[in-house]
Amino acid sequence: MRIAGPWIRPRRRVPQVMLAVILALLPGVLVSVALQGPGILFQLVYCCIGALGAEAGILRLRGRDLSSQLGDYSALLTGVLLGLCLPPWLPWWQALLAGSLATAVGKQLFGGLGQNPFNPAMVGYVMVLVSLPASLALWPADTTTAWNLPWAYWLGLGELHEVDAWTGATPLDAMRNGLRAQLTVTEVTADLSTDFAWLLAVAWGLGGVWLWRRGLIQWRIPIAVLAGVALPALIAQAVDADRFASAGFHLLHGATIFGAIFIATDPVSASTTPRGRLIYGFGIGLLTWVIRSFGDYPDGFAFAVMLLNMLVPVIDAHTVPRVYGQEHRS
Repeated sequence: MRIAGPWIRPRRRVPQVMLAVILALLPGVLVSVALQGPGILFQLVYCCIGALGAEAGILRLRGRDLSSQLGDYSALLTGVLLGLCLPPWLPWWQALLAGSLATAVGKQLFGGLGQNPFNPAMVGYVMVLVSLPASLALWPADTTTAWNLPWAYWLGLGELHEVDAWTGATPLDAMRNGLRAQLTVTEVTADLSTDFAWLLAVAWGLGGVWLWRRGLIQWRIPIAVLAGVALPALIAQAVDADRFASAGFHLLHGATIFGAIFIATDPVSASTTPRGRLIYGFGIGLLTWVIRSFGDYPDGFAFAVMLLNMLVPVIDAHTVPRVYGQEHRS
């Protein structure tokens, strides 16, 4: 008779999950390259090198096995997620720095995979955003200019500060600056160039549906994030349509769809209870809308994720499901 241990074998191992998430990102990566040029591919490479390099260095200092921990692909996924958040022309050393900080500070500082309270990719992004805000504001002016640059700029070797005509404000930047200049929402959106944000949202959405169908993410967090952004936007627009952007504008622009599917659902730093996931996701969406509408940063999704990461222990403690047959305490 064969004797086995009293444990349940997981359906998927960590490397399989990480690779599946990277695969789900491919549609969005292809659309990003088409809209923003090939520079995004180099940002992915730089961020992955930084993330893997920092992870390997710290693991060696801690005397841990490199092959098993680098082989779980969690550092690789962190680099990919981070690279997709950065502008396609960011100087190479800044992308490398962001990737290094993501795994060194965001993960290894707390003990490694499974022990990090914050999403590592967002830690690297926020640290670079706060330290080098000007570089992270340089986005292609339009799709045409994104493909008409010398290789040096795609590689992150050019000085983009000298060529303002090639860069432009993102729709969220334009909305924030326009409203501060006393323009109405209608006037700001009329000045925006042809917007293909819906195409990118569809690509991220396809990846999210695939992950959901495979049981790798649950619907609660992504739907709650979108509701958290859309609900206050609808109320605010009903109160003052000239001052507040529509729910559709908030959902389609910035990191809303991408973050709701691939960032907020991080199994380590997100809430783990059913009701907690709804509260956690709605809090991220609501805080993102608040920062966009009243803060100094045009997006704010990364800050919202990290702030809700801090609240996860409290959320989980107060939303533990009742065990069948157990009575509620008064």
